[in-house]
Amino acid sequence: MDEFHYNSYAQEVIFGAGSLNRLSESVANFGCQRFMLCANHSMRVSGHLTSIENILGDRLVAVFDQVQPHVQDVQFDEVLALAAEKNVDALIGMGGGSPIGMAKAASAALEKNAGTAFPVIAIPTTYAGSEMTPVYGITHTKENPPRKVTSNNPKSVPKLVIYDPNLTLDLPPSITASTGINALAHCTEALYSIKRNPLSTAVATAGVHHIFDALLRCYKQPDDLEARTEMMLGAHLAGLSLASVTMGLHHGLCHVLGGTANVPHGIANSIILPHAVRFNASATAMQLLPVAAEMEIPIVGIKPIVAIEAMVQKLFHFISQMHLPQHLRDAGVGLQESDLPYLAEIAFHNRTVQNNPKPITNEMQIAELLRDAW
Repeated sequence: MDEFHYNSYAQEVIFGAGSLNRLSESVANFGCQRFMLCANHSMRVSGHLTSIENILGDRLVAVFDQVQPHVQDVQFDEVLALAAEKNVDALIGMGGGSPIGMAKAASAALEKNAGTAFPVIAIPTTYAGSEMTPVYGITHTKENPPRKVTSNNPKSVPKLVIYDPNLTLDLPPSITASTGINALAHCTEALYSIKRNPLSTAVATAGVHHIFDALLRCYKQPDDLEARTEMMLGAHLAGLSLASVTMGLHHGLCHVLGGTANVPHGIANSIILPHAVRFNASATAMQLLPVAAEMEIPIVGIKPIVAIEAMVQKLFHFISQMHLPQHLRDAGVGLQESDLPYLAEIAFHNRTVQNNPKPITNEMQIAELLRDAW
């Protein structure tokens, strides 16, 4: 790695069990008094949303608690209208990647319209990693088929991120597993990214260590606060590694599967990750060796390509231990095998897919991977 270039972002990160209680003192530094919270309905059911209401009191002037996966354009318009009606000056995203992505997208749009900053606070309750990055996506549901369009806006990076592992204790095993694999995929793609740098490599390697150590424990014993804390640390490192690089085939294809075929992002990750690793291995085996080593695969005296195939097999086994779907036909969204060529065509034109370290020169390469994953 003789040359590299990356951007870093000014963020305050508060990590630790009970850290949500520091929200009130932290927002005092924002100079904002009219906050809007973006969340999904599960945050209301769990009582986490009520905690925010109690902490912020009159400063929380608007709540949108119906965020659907993949940030739907219709809901995005509703959020912007509510923010304008309530004269909001800052946004909070609480939950997984979609509510946090909604807050980031709304912040960017409001700033563009008003010419002034709308700071974002992120309170993740899953392991999706959106809280650390400038990237967000909006699904254009009025197009046929629907299309998820991602944007990269440094001004939308959350200024404050609160990681409270207590908020993950009621996370369902399936969401624990799928968003945990998403975090693992962030680390994997960061290691072989065409924009990789010393920081992303070091952070991604550490992230793999914590994720591989803690994720299965979180799945089997959801109330294990020690495991939840370590897993959240791994997810933070995964998001941090993602923040300064570009993703490739894996995440670009997962965005297409989500935005066009409505496959939940974590499920798409669990299905595609081993196949994407295998596809890229001929070009990325050396970069992936740290992942293999953290997964306890022997790498000394073994050809890198052989070690990475062993890693692929271990990924299949690791994912199967958490009973996640491993085939697109089992994603539960009505996807048909006849849809695969069209999905490959859309993915081929996806900007993120074209940032892949192994060049993708035709749609058939993607179609073959999708058939393998079918």
